[in-house]
Amino acid sequence: MKLPAHPDELGFFSSLSRCGSLSATARELDISTAAISKRLAAMEARLGVTLVSRTTRRMGLTPEGELYLLHARRILAELHDMEQLVSGSRSTPSGLLRVNATLGFGRSQVAPLISRFVRQYPQVEVQLQLSVNPPALSDDSFDVCIRFGEPPDARVMARRIASNRRLLVAAPAYLKRHGSPALPRDLVQHNCIGIRQGDEAYGVWRLTPTRGAGQRVEVVKTRGNLATNDGEIAVNWALDGHGILMRAEWDVARYLRSGRLLQVLPDFQTPPADIYAVYTQRHHTSARVREFVDFVAKAFEVLNLGTRDRQRTHRD
Repeated sequence: MKLPAHPDELGFFSSLSRCGSLSATARELDISTAAISKRLAAMEARLGVTLVSRTTRRMGLTPEGELYLLHARRILAELHDMEQLVSGSRSTPSGLLRVNATLGFGRSQVAPLISRFVRQYPQVEVQLQLSVNPPALSDDSFDVCIRFGEPPDARVMARRIASNRRLLVAAPAYLKRHGSPALPRDLVQHNCIGIRQGDEAYGVWRLTPTRGAGQRVEVVKTRGNLATNDGEIAVNWALDGHGILMRAEWDVARYLRSGRLLQVLPDFQTPPADIYAVYTQRHHTSARVREFVDFVAKAFEVLNLGTRDRQRTHRD
């Protein structure tokens, strides 16, 4: 019967992976390279598998090593959180923080915030993964997911961190050639740029008039010869005059201000797509999760205030 792994062993392997070589790990732990090699060999002998593939020039994790590292870091994070919870400590955030976000929004908005966050809290190690769709709510691979729309599941905590509306936009050149739609049903006569993201029905746009009584949702099945799962590509296609695009305001605001894009059907609104930080109740006890969510929320509060001020100035 194999003895269970000790936290020191998990921490050792996490350090080894982070440093990327036996010699670098030896320098960090202030012991000899031979001692590092011997300790790794003992781990592999106990487990009966090879965790690290070693050559004269490089070191890499085997599939078994990758699996061991994934669970080692999760267990170490849970042990750290347990101690904080039991002691009632609200110490400086530290440890591994796993964040998931969508491709375009994660690249342009979340990644810069993480850069600022780790500068303020250097003891936190952040892993950011970008994906087209948010992971399943039952997936324990992430501590915090930044996603659009409130998740329909009471088993997770969802904090609204920013308002977000989607606008219909097109380049002036496109509208000059094809005219501007006056009503949602006119969109079927236009080339509409599709974005394949999330669980929403592809190509189905829902629009509600912002004025008048009896505001009934109008559902339009759009068509077009261009589609992508990357928002930045879709915006560039709209800028090139290929068609009408539905996109989040944060992604097109600068082009609306410069006149490179014009809003289409401004008297109709799309369903809300506010931005939420999603995490489990268990992760709420973690100082790094609490601080990160607070940090992101405050950053977007400042951003939203600035955006509203610019909009008022533009209207005035």
